[in-house]
Parts: sequence; C-alpha cells; structure tokens
Amino acid sequence: MSNKLMHKQQKVYIVDGSRTPLLKARGQVGPFTAGDLAVNAARPLLLRHDFPLDAFDEVIMGCMMPGEREANVARVVALRLGIPQTVPAWTVQRNCASGMQSIDSAWRNIKYGDANLILAGGAESMSHAPVLFNHTMVNWLGAFMKARSTGQRLKVLSRLRLAHFKPVIALLYGLSDDTVGLNMGETAENIANCFNISRQEMDALSVSSHQRLAHAQDNGLLEEIEPMYDKHGHFYDHDDGLRRDTSMETLAKLRPAFDRKYGLVTAGNSAQITDGAAWVILASEQAVEQYKLPVMASIEDTQWAGLDPAVMGMGPAHAMAPIMQRHQFAIDDIDYWEINEAFATQVLGCLKAWEDEDYCKNHLGLNQTLGRISSERLNIDGGGVSMGHPVGASGTRIVLHLAKILQRTNARRGMASLCIGGGQGGAVLIQNAA
Repeated sequence: MSNKLMHKQQKVYIVDGSRTPLLKARGQVGPFTAGDLAVNAARPLLLRHDFPLDAFDEVIMGCMMPGEREANVARVVALRLGIPQTVPAWTVQRNCASGMQSIDSAWRNIKYGDANLILAGGAESMSHAPVLFNHTMVNWLGAFMKARSTGQRLKVLSRLRLAHFKPVIALLYGLSDDTVGLNMGETAENIANCFNISRQEMDALSVSSHQRLAHAQDNGLLEEIEPMYDKHGHFYDHDDGLRRDTSMETLAKLRPAFDRKYGLVTAGNSAQITDGAAWVILASEQAVEQYKLPVMASIEDTQWAGLDPAVMGMGPAHAMAPIMQRHQFAIDDIDYWEINEAFATQVLGCLKAWEDEDYCKNHLGLNQTLGRISSERLNIDGGGVSMGHPVGASGTRIVLHLAKILQRTNARRGMASLCIGGGQGGAVLIQNAA
C-alpha cells in the first residue's frame, strides 16, 4: 500500500471563491486575455483574506488556449497577483473540464497531506483563440528566412501564392474531434437522435436557462461575480450573453447550425463562445484553523469517466453515476445539481439516460435506473446556454456557484458535472459546511 493511501486523509474545504462576468465573444478579439481575466477574478478574492500569500502551497489553473505570451498561464497569473516566487504554479488541461481538473488536483494534494492551502481555478479567453498560418505558409517563411542574397529572396517571393494566406482557425479545430470526424455540435445531434429529443425540448430548456439567469441577475444571486474594467475604462459587471427576449417563437426561427438539412441543434440551444475566469480557495482543516478562514462547503468526492467521443455530451451521466453508487445515494439525497449546458440536448440526454433502464444497464453498469433529476433542482440560476461556456473556467464556475446555492438555500449536498470534448465526463460532490 502506498504511503499516500496509508496517510490519514484530510478534509478539504472550499473557503471562498470569485469569478469574472462571462463576456460573449462577438466576432472580434475581446478586451481581456485569459491571464487578464484570471487576475481580475482573483485579486479581490485575495484582498478580502488576511493570510499571507506565501501561505499558498501552490496555484493550479485550468486553461485550454492561453495567450501567446502566457505559457504556463497559472505561473504568469500567480506572479502578476503578487504571490511570492517561491509558490509553484502549474496549468492543467482537460478540455471543457480544465477548471474542474484544477479543483480535483488541489483536492487530492490537500486530501493526502501534500498541501494545506491552494488557489485553484480556470480561465479562458475564447475570443483570443489564435488564427494561424497554414503549413504551406510556414514552409514558405522558413525558405525566405534561409535566403541570403537578394536574388534568393526574389526567387522565394516569386513562389508566394494566395493559398499561402489561408488561415487556420484554431477555435474551429478545438471544437472538433478528429478521432470520430465530428464537431461538438454534431455529437449533440447524435444524442438527440439516440434519445428522440425534439427541437421543442431543446428550445424549452434554452428559454428556461435565459429566464433563470435573468431572475438571478435581477435578484442579486450571482454575488461571486467581481466587476472589472478594461484598459479603456469600460466597466463589466454581469454575464452579457443573456437574451431577455428569448422565447420559443424567437428560437424557432433559427436554422440548424451543424446539420443544415436535418439538424435540431441551433446557436440558440447551444452554449455561447465566451471569455471568463473563476477561482476557489481550497484549504485543509489545519489551514482553516490556523488562518481563521470561513468555509463554504467541503469537497466529498470526484469522478472522471470516459465514453464514446461521438456522444461526448453524455459525460455527466457517466461521471456522476459512480459517485451515486459509492455513497449509496438516491436522487433525493442530492439537493441541487449543476450540469454544464454545453448544448441543451446533451443535458436532456443525460437526464433521459438516468431514467432509461437499457442505458443504465448497458452503458453505466447499473442494475436499475437512477431516476429523474427534477428541473427545479438543476441549474436553477441558468447555465451555459444563457451565460456561455469559457471552456477553461466553466468547471470552476459551476462548483463555486453550487457551493453558493447550498449556502443560500441551507441545503446539504450538491453535484456539479460537465461533458468533455473527446469523450469524457467529470463530476464533483460537495457538501454544505454550515
């Protein structure tokens, strides 16, 4: 048996957290890089606590596409925040669940006694996704750089063609899966086909997402958001992807986005491409006592699952089921759920899977169905369809917000989960620490 397994496992608490507003990408480079967003989210979080910054054992941050000047963006952000150079920082990447992976990595390090206090989070500036030269252009540039005389340079210049300037749009490739030859929207169409999910069902969930986010904004239920300014003095204090006029009628007018002829998935029932960042401070009981820290919730369990990339959106059903089994939970033992809305249809597919005897038996290895998750306890303040899905940050955001929900409702348990491009799912079980 390893030393870590023999070591007394520590309780791990979510002390506090914060996030930026989620800003919809609007066809041009946004005002903040991933590093900018992360710094804006973390600075007020750190300022409201008294412990010295060198108390952190490490900083862990999820990010899929850091800026060209932000290699190991976690380290860049930590230093910009004034966290001492002696505190190590590292960046994790698990596609859509990168922000959840940072929490899981921190949880494990504290749980097994390797750390006591960790800043964990995620950031993504999807509007800054790189546009690259194609390989033909790269080879041409290499030849031009090797040319030494004017004659050699002119000869290379004569080979330059318009095709050399065809761009490689990294975001489009990032939202596709080469192993199955499908983009993420097409995998959502597969789920709709598997579970006979209608366009009306997808659009209804999308309308509800916008209505719930509007209610949360109007009633001050998103207190974890930290306002921020860009370098031009513009002010940002809310998730700006909300469309208050969203209705079944307006969504019905949208054409399918991925399967133009037969598809059901549209821009209106899919998550928005968005920039944002989120953080949580995780602490052991020792750190809580030493620095007199408040506690929001404890992390009780995590789970990762793999599945067919062609139906990657089913990941939450696969990741949450083992946690339910390990703890012998029934549906009613979980008070609130956050399932990231990458697509309305993938959330609906996960819900239907847990009620489907064949799916539970043949895909989840269960003897019986898990049951129905009530919509009144799922994504109660909106989700990715209305807020957006900055891939590196969403995993942290949903765990943080779930902890906030448990606090304000005085509920006991919550489960947060995401689907992951490439055919995976992740889930985190938390419990109110009050």
